[in-house]
Amino acid sequence: MSEERTGVATIQGNPLTLIGPELKVGDKAPDFTINKDLIEEVSLSDYEGKIKLISVVPSLDTSVCEAQTRRFNEEASKLGDKVKVITISVDLPFAQGRFCSVAGIKNLDTLSDYKFRSFGKSYGVLIKELQLDMRSIFILDESNTVRYVEYLEEMTNHPDYDAALSAVKALL
Repeated sequence: MSEERTGVATIQGNPLTLIGPELKVGDKAPDFTINKDLIEEVSLSDYEGKIKLISVVPSLDTSVCEAQTRRFNEEASKLGDKVKVITISVDLPFAQGRFCSVAGIKNLDTLSDYKFRSFGKSYGVLIKELQLDMRSIFILDESNTVRYVEYLEEMTNHPDYDAALSAVKALL
C-alpha cells in the first residue's frame, strides 16, 4: 500500500490526502509510465539527458491550470534544447490535445496520468479523494536527480514560476 500524507494539501481550505512519498531536492527521481496519447506510453527514460521542468496540474480545464500551462509554454521557447518542459494532468489525452490546439500550446509536452496514476503515486501528488494530481513543480537534472520541488499546499494557488525558472536556468 502506498504512503498516505494528510495535512499537507487543501482545496479551497478543505483537507486532501496525498498518496505517495514526498520527494526532496537530491532524491533520485522515480520512474513513471504515463500516456502521450491513448496508446503510446512514455517514461522518464524517454527524456534522458535533458533537464526536465515538470509542471503538474489537476486539470487543464481550470483557470489556474490553464494559466500555469500557458506560462510554462511561453517560457519553454526561451530555455533552449537542453530543457524539456512537460505538463502532466489526469485529463484524457483527447482533452489535452484539444486544449493545446485551442490555446496554441506547442512548446511543451502534455502527458496524461489517467490510466495508471503512476506519476501521481511515484511523486506523491495523487489526491486520494479526487483521483487528480495535486499542483506541483519538479525540476530534474540530466541524470534525473531532483533539483527543485514545489508541492503547493492549496490546489487553487499558483506555483512560484520565477523560483522554478531560476532553478532550471541554474542548471544550464
